[in-house]
Amino acid sequence: MIKVDYSGAEQFFGNEAPDFAAAEKAYDTVINKTGAGFDFTGWVDLPQKIKDDELEAVIKTAELIRSRSKALVVIGIGGSYLGARGAIELLRPIPKKDDPQVFFAGNGLSPDYLNDLLERLGDVDFDVNVISKSGTTLEPAVTFRIFRKLLAEKYGKDADRHIFATTDAHRGVLKSLADANGWPTFVVPDDVGGRYSVFSAVGLLPMAVAGIDVRKVIDTAVDTFKALSERSSANPAMRYAAARQLLYKKGYGTEILACYEPSFRFMAEWWKQLYGESEGKDGIGIFPASVEFTADLHSMGQYIQAGPRFLMESVVRFAKSRSSFTVPFDPDNADGLNYVADRDLGEICSVAADAVKEAHISGGVPNIVIEVPSRDEVGFAQLVCFFELACGISGYISGVNPFDQPGVEAYKKNMFRMLGKPGAK
Repeated sequence: MIKVDYSGAEQFFGNEAPDFAAAEKAYDTVINKTGAGFDFTGWVDLPQKIKDDELEAVIKTAELIRSRSKALVVIGIGGSYLGARGAIELLRPIPKKDDPQVFFAGNGLSPDYLNDLLERLGDVDFDVNVISKSGTTLEPAVTFRIFRKLLAEKYGKDADRHIFATTDAHRGVLKSLADANGWPTFVVPDDVGGRYSVFSAVGLLPMAVAGIDVRKVIDTAVDTFKALSERSSANPAMRYAAARQLLYKKGYGTEILACYEPSFRFMAEWWKQLYGESEGKDGIGIFPASVEFTADLHSMGQYIQAGPRFLMESVVRFAKSRSSFTVPFDPDNADGLNYVADRDLGEICSVAADAVKEAHISGGVPNIVIEVPSRDEVGFAQLVCFFELACGISGYISGVNPFDQPGVEAYKKNMFRMLGKPGAK
């Protein structure tokens, strides 16, 4: 199971300790569905529900796509793509020989990005998975219109066979289009917000197409949520939530999530959406940011080490690497590096992480270590369960509804008005 070590933050707690009574109360609020936004807490039961319902259909569809296509284009924005992209880049950063490549579109409005994507697709066979609860969000809707035209030009009357929709079970523009055109559909659950939807078809279909063992992911998630039900300070989700809220109270208003695996980049992007949308409201909230170590130690490292002291740092560390690489011995030692010769690169990286932790704490940055057992389906599933549950707990401790996102509508109203959408004000 994931372990949380906040010994590197304790000296910044002052005379207080993390409020585990508040964390336990917040946990009960999540699990018992008694708090604000309770109707969007279906993610807690989602792994078991998907296992009992859609999982095998998702896997069967993924096998179909893998058997006939070289690529899958996933069209979605926010929670409709970040979890899947985080999983794929963490677990399959380089596709295996026979794996289709999974591309992501509809998460922006850049014509350059779209044209670059089309150039990379070339003339290969591909399928489209469009993900939207409503079907009216501008970025994915416009992109889907473009890809429907491309599919029609490429496959003619068979174009509809290459479209799979993940959307509302009963209503919405995308659901209506899917029903009218006979596209296979999967469900975005009514009681699960986009950023919490990784364990639904939203995340699982692209993951399965990429070759990830989604059965193992879901089985692990079921077990992990059970393991995270312990009501004590040993519960890692409670430890993390309570510690970061105490640090926020002490004036550390920005949390930097760091990892020493470059493939973690989009997991950090998913984490930023999860915590930013859940906690940033009512004029309060910890600002979520991320860095990639060791690369960013040579850029952002200066600011972290010696800039204004409002930063806390949470570091995801995998207990073991998936592979090893030994630094070779050089008889000439012209570069002076024989002191690390015959040592594993993973060991050197671990020493670097320890050195950074010591330096940043001495520089006034509280440090929380989140240790994940392995960089595989098990570790990924545990990490998602951990972050989701800790986010709900942390949000309720701070006094906000962690399951709505009213602030994201402001720019949309302005954009629709400026674009001349009928009825927009």
